[in-house]
Amino acid sequence: MEGGLTGAGGFLLGIADFPLLLTIKLKMLYDIAALYGFDLDDYKERVYLLHIFELAFSSDQHRKNIYLRMVDWNDKSKLLPDDINQFEWRKLQQEYRDYIDLAKMAQLLPIVGAPVGFFVNRKLIKKLGQTAMNAYRMRILNGSSLLKN
Repeated sequence: MEGGLTGAGGFLLGIADFPLLLTIKLKMLYDIAALYGFDLDDYKERVYLLHIFELAFSSDQHRKNIYLRMVDWNDKSKLLPDDINQFEWRKLQQEYRDYIDLAKMAQLLPIVGAPVGFFVNRKLIKKLGQTAMNAYRMRILNGSSLLKN
């Protein structure tokens, strides 16, 4: 719905759509992680969350690399540096931007922007939700304990 409303407003409201949609997506990821019992106070869990985001919104080649990073996450997360600032933010941003560029640009067009925005945002959120649920199910099946103490 948010995409449809901002799409109806054309370019100026379309600019507001990007941070609004990003906020909705991240809130949804946090909620899904909590429902599956993972503690996002640990920055390594937040990195996993960002990998889910990348997995959902990246090119096929990058998606394959991200998936391989996510398999056996409990062991691989121990190898991460203690500082979150060493995460590769630029690659995440570029892959996300490239993935949604065309759809979001169409949302900025007057008249067609509203239905395009509604459809695209709904599809993007649904894809991210399914990706997140499957990613956390994968961790549980690989032996991650729920509700870590």
